[in-house]
Amino acid sequence: MRSNYHEELSSVLDRLHEMAGLVEVAMVEASSSLLHPDLDQAERVISSDARLDELHEELEFKCLSLLALQAPVAGELRTIVSTIRVVFELARMGDLSAHVAKIARLRYPDHAVVSDLEPNFKRMAEVCIEMIDLAAASLRDRDAKSALRMAQIDTEMDTLRSEHFDVILAGGWQGTTEQAVDAALLGRYFERFADHAVAVARRVIYIITGDTPEGIDWPNA
Repeated sequence: MRSNYHEELSSVLDRLHEMAGLVEVAMVEASSSLLHPDLDQAERVISSDARLDELHEELEFKCLSLLALQAPVAGELRTIVSTIRVVFELARMGDLSAHVAKIARLRYPDHAVVSDLEPNFKRMAEVCIEMIDLAAASLRDRDAKSALRMAQIDTEMDTLRSEHFDVILAGGWQGTTEQAVDAALLGRYFERFADHAVAVARRVIYIITGDTPEGIDWPNA
């Protein structure tokens, strides 16, 4: 029975990696639909969010069942409890990708991002994709080093967020109030996506090493 239990636990971690992969696809397509208006792509991201919600429920139920039926201890307990949190973070990242796609859909066929901010948002999207790719790799390989790199990348996201506010609030802003609101919301979505990616990294490190999230010495964080 314990052998079967460990197989189930390993299967849950594999499913986490699958979920991270779906989140990465969602962010790639959401960003593309935003920067290169594509209604079909935006709709696909929004529709696919239901699959992430299903995975969220499935994996959370599986973890709770393992807690109730197997009485895990030590590392096993740490893995299951942390997995519940990672599932939540990934689900929220999927929601944020859908939010980006919804703004792209709302403004279609126009660009939701004004030309002055396109380079900023292009880089924001690249950072988010890099972070979820690292999250997926760390889950697949059980690699704490990949997860640690996330804090270094997150500092760039903070800088990008400040830069796009500088553009919006500058005296030479040529966009409308509506475009300024869109830009502020989109910046928040990308920033929060990155924050959730860092939270995933902290939990992955905790699963692998046993270090508490608060006790991790984040490089350049």
